[in-house]
Amino acid sequence: MTTAVRAEQATKIYGSGPTEVRALDGVTVAFEQGRFSAIMGPSGSGKSTLLHCIAGLDELTSGKVFIGDQDLGQLNDRELTLLRRTRVGFVFQAFNLVPTLSASENITLPLDIAGTAVDSDWFDRVIDVLEIGDRLSHRPSELSGGQQQRVAVARALASQPDVIFADEPSGNLDSKSGAHLLEFLRLAVDEFDQTIVMVTHDPVAAGYADRAVFLEDGHIVDEIDAPTAEAVLDKIRTLEV
Repeated sequence: MTTAVRAEQATKIYGSGPTEVRALDGVTVAFEQGRFSAIMGPSGSGKSTLLHCIAGLDELTSGKVFIGDQDLGQLNDRELTLLRRTRVGFVFQAFNLVPTLSASENITLPLDIAGTAVDSDWFDRVIDVLEIGDRLSHRPSELSGGQQQRVAVARALASQPDVIFADEPSGNLDSKSGAHLLEFLRLAVDEFDQTIVMVTHDPVAAGYADRAVFLEDGHIVDEIDAPTAEAVLDKIRTLEV
């Protein structure tokens, strides 16, 4: 399968001397195109650091990150910003919607900033799948948490990115809204051939993925293909012992 994102000997160090923290310690991992991957591990394992570094939101201390064939370390700030805007989508635990804009305006905001025309057929398809067509004129304060997060997912999908990075996307949602969101992410992979890399601490959320990768102390220690919530929970328990 084609690789969408990969890290080679990725190392991230915070601080120095006795206060040094090695959040990532020589991580080499690849995430395939058209698959839903979950990154898991105990608190402090380095999973969010890995996500932020492979998404170009944070710089590695050493090692390399590639999105497609593009080495992120070879890009200047302007080029990196452009790559994030055009080839990458983001969904965070906090919805990060602009409160003064309508749902529709929030969805197209990255395209508007980039000066890119909205593909109306694609926009309509995404809105239909996410079931928010009747909410497009509403501002975030007029939407439920689940609706706001669906708007955030639509925004991530709007530019038809190479990969979507999701950091605890269901973390602020109740169980029903969270399940709906994860179903939509699964659908984005199956219907749109989207690539999603998600950090989560939730075994149920990981059960929606095609693959779960486990970190501990900045190292990848295991992975599971076609994970179930039960298998993920068992693995997490062994890591937390």
